[in-house]
Amino acid sequence: MTTLARHATVSTPPGPFTVVVDPDDVVLASGWTDDIGELLRVVHPSLRPTGSERVGRVAALDAAEAFFAGDVAAIDEVAVAQRSGPFLQEAWEVLRSVPAGQPDTYAAFAARCGRPAAIRAAANACARNAAALFVPCHRVLGSDGGLGGFRWGTPVKRWLLDHEAAHAGVAV
Repeated sequence: MTTLARHATVSTPPGPFTVVVDPDDVVLASGWTDDIGELLRVVHPSLRPTGSERVGRVAALDAAEAFFAGDVAAIDEVAVAQRSGPFLQEAWEVLRSVPAGQPDTYAAFAARCGRPAAIRAAANACARNAAALFVPCHRVLGSDGGLGGFRWGTPVKRWLLDHEAAHAGVAV
């Protein structure tokens, strides 16, 4: 890809949140960092821009700020672009159907993906998700109810889950 992306960062309760978008405002990567290099590294090579320009605002941040204000469904329709093999592509779409405030276990997520025995593959889909928050991999827990892993740290994951539990079904 020979395009220049844009990125912007806002303060959120769990820390700085940065979103990288393509020229059409489609999210390529997002996460709790202000290090653009860290985010660009997780974009699939076929989608990876040649660089990114810091701007004051990108459209996806409106949805993110609404989410942090309590409208946990605000992130549901944000356009995201990720690429990988067929299972991961499908799994990322399925992640977007896990309701806020009702997290799945990795086993339940694998079953939701139509492959109940593919628990490790389901966990891999969460680990390889570049569009944190908008593809809510934080909504998947270990089979024992533990947090499991999260690229941005388990304290961020715990904050997101608690926030969603407190606001699920409440549009602000």
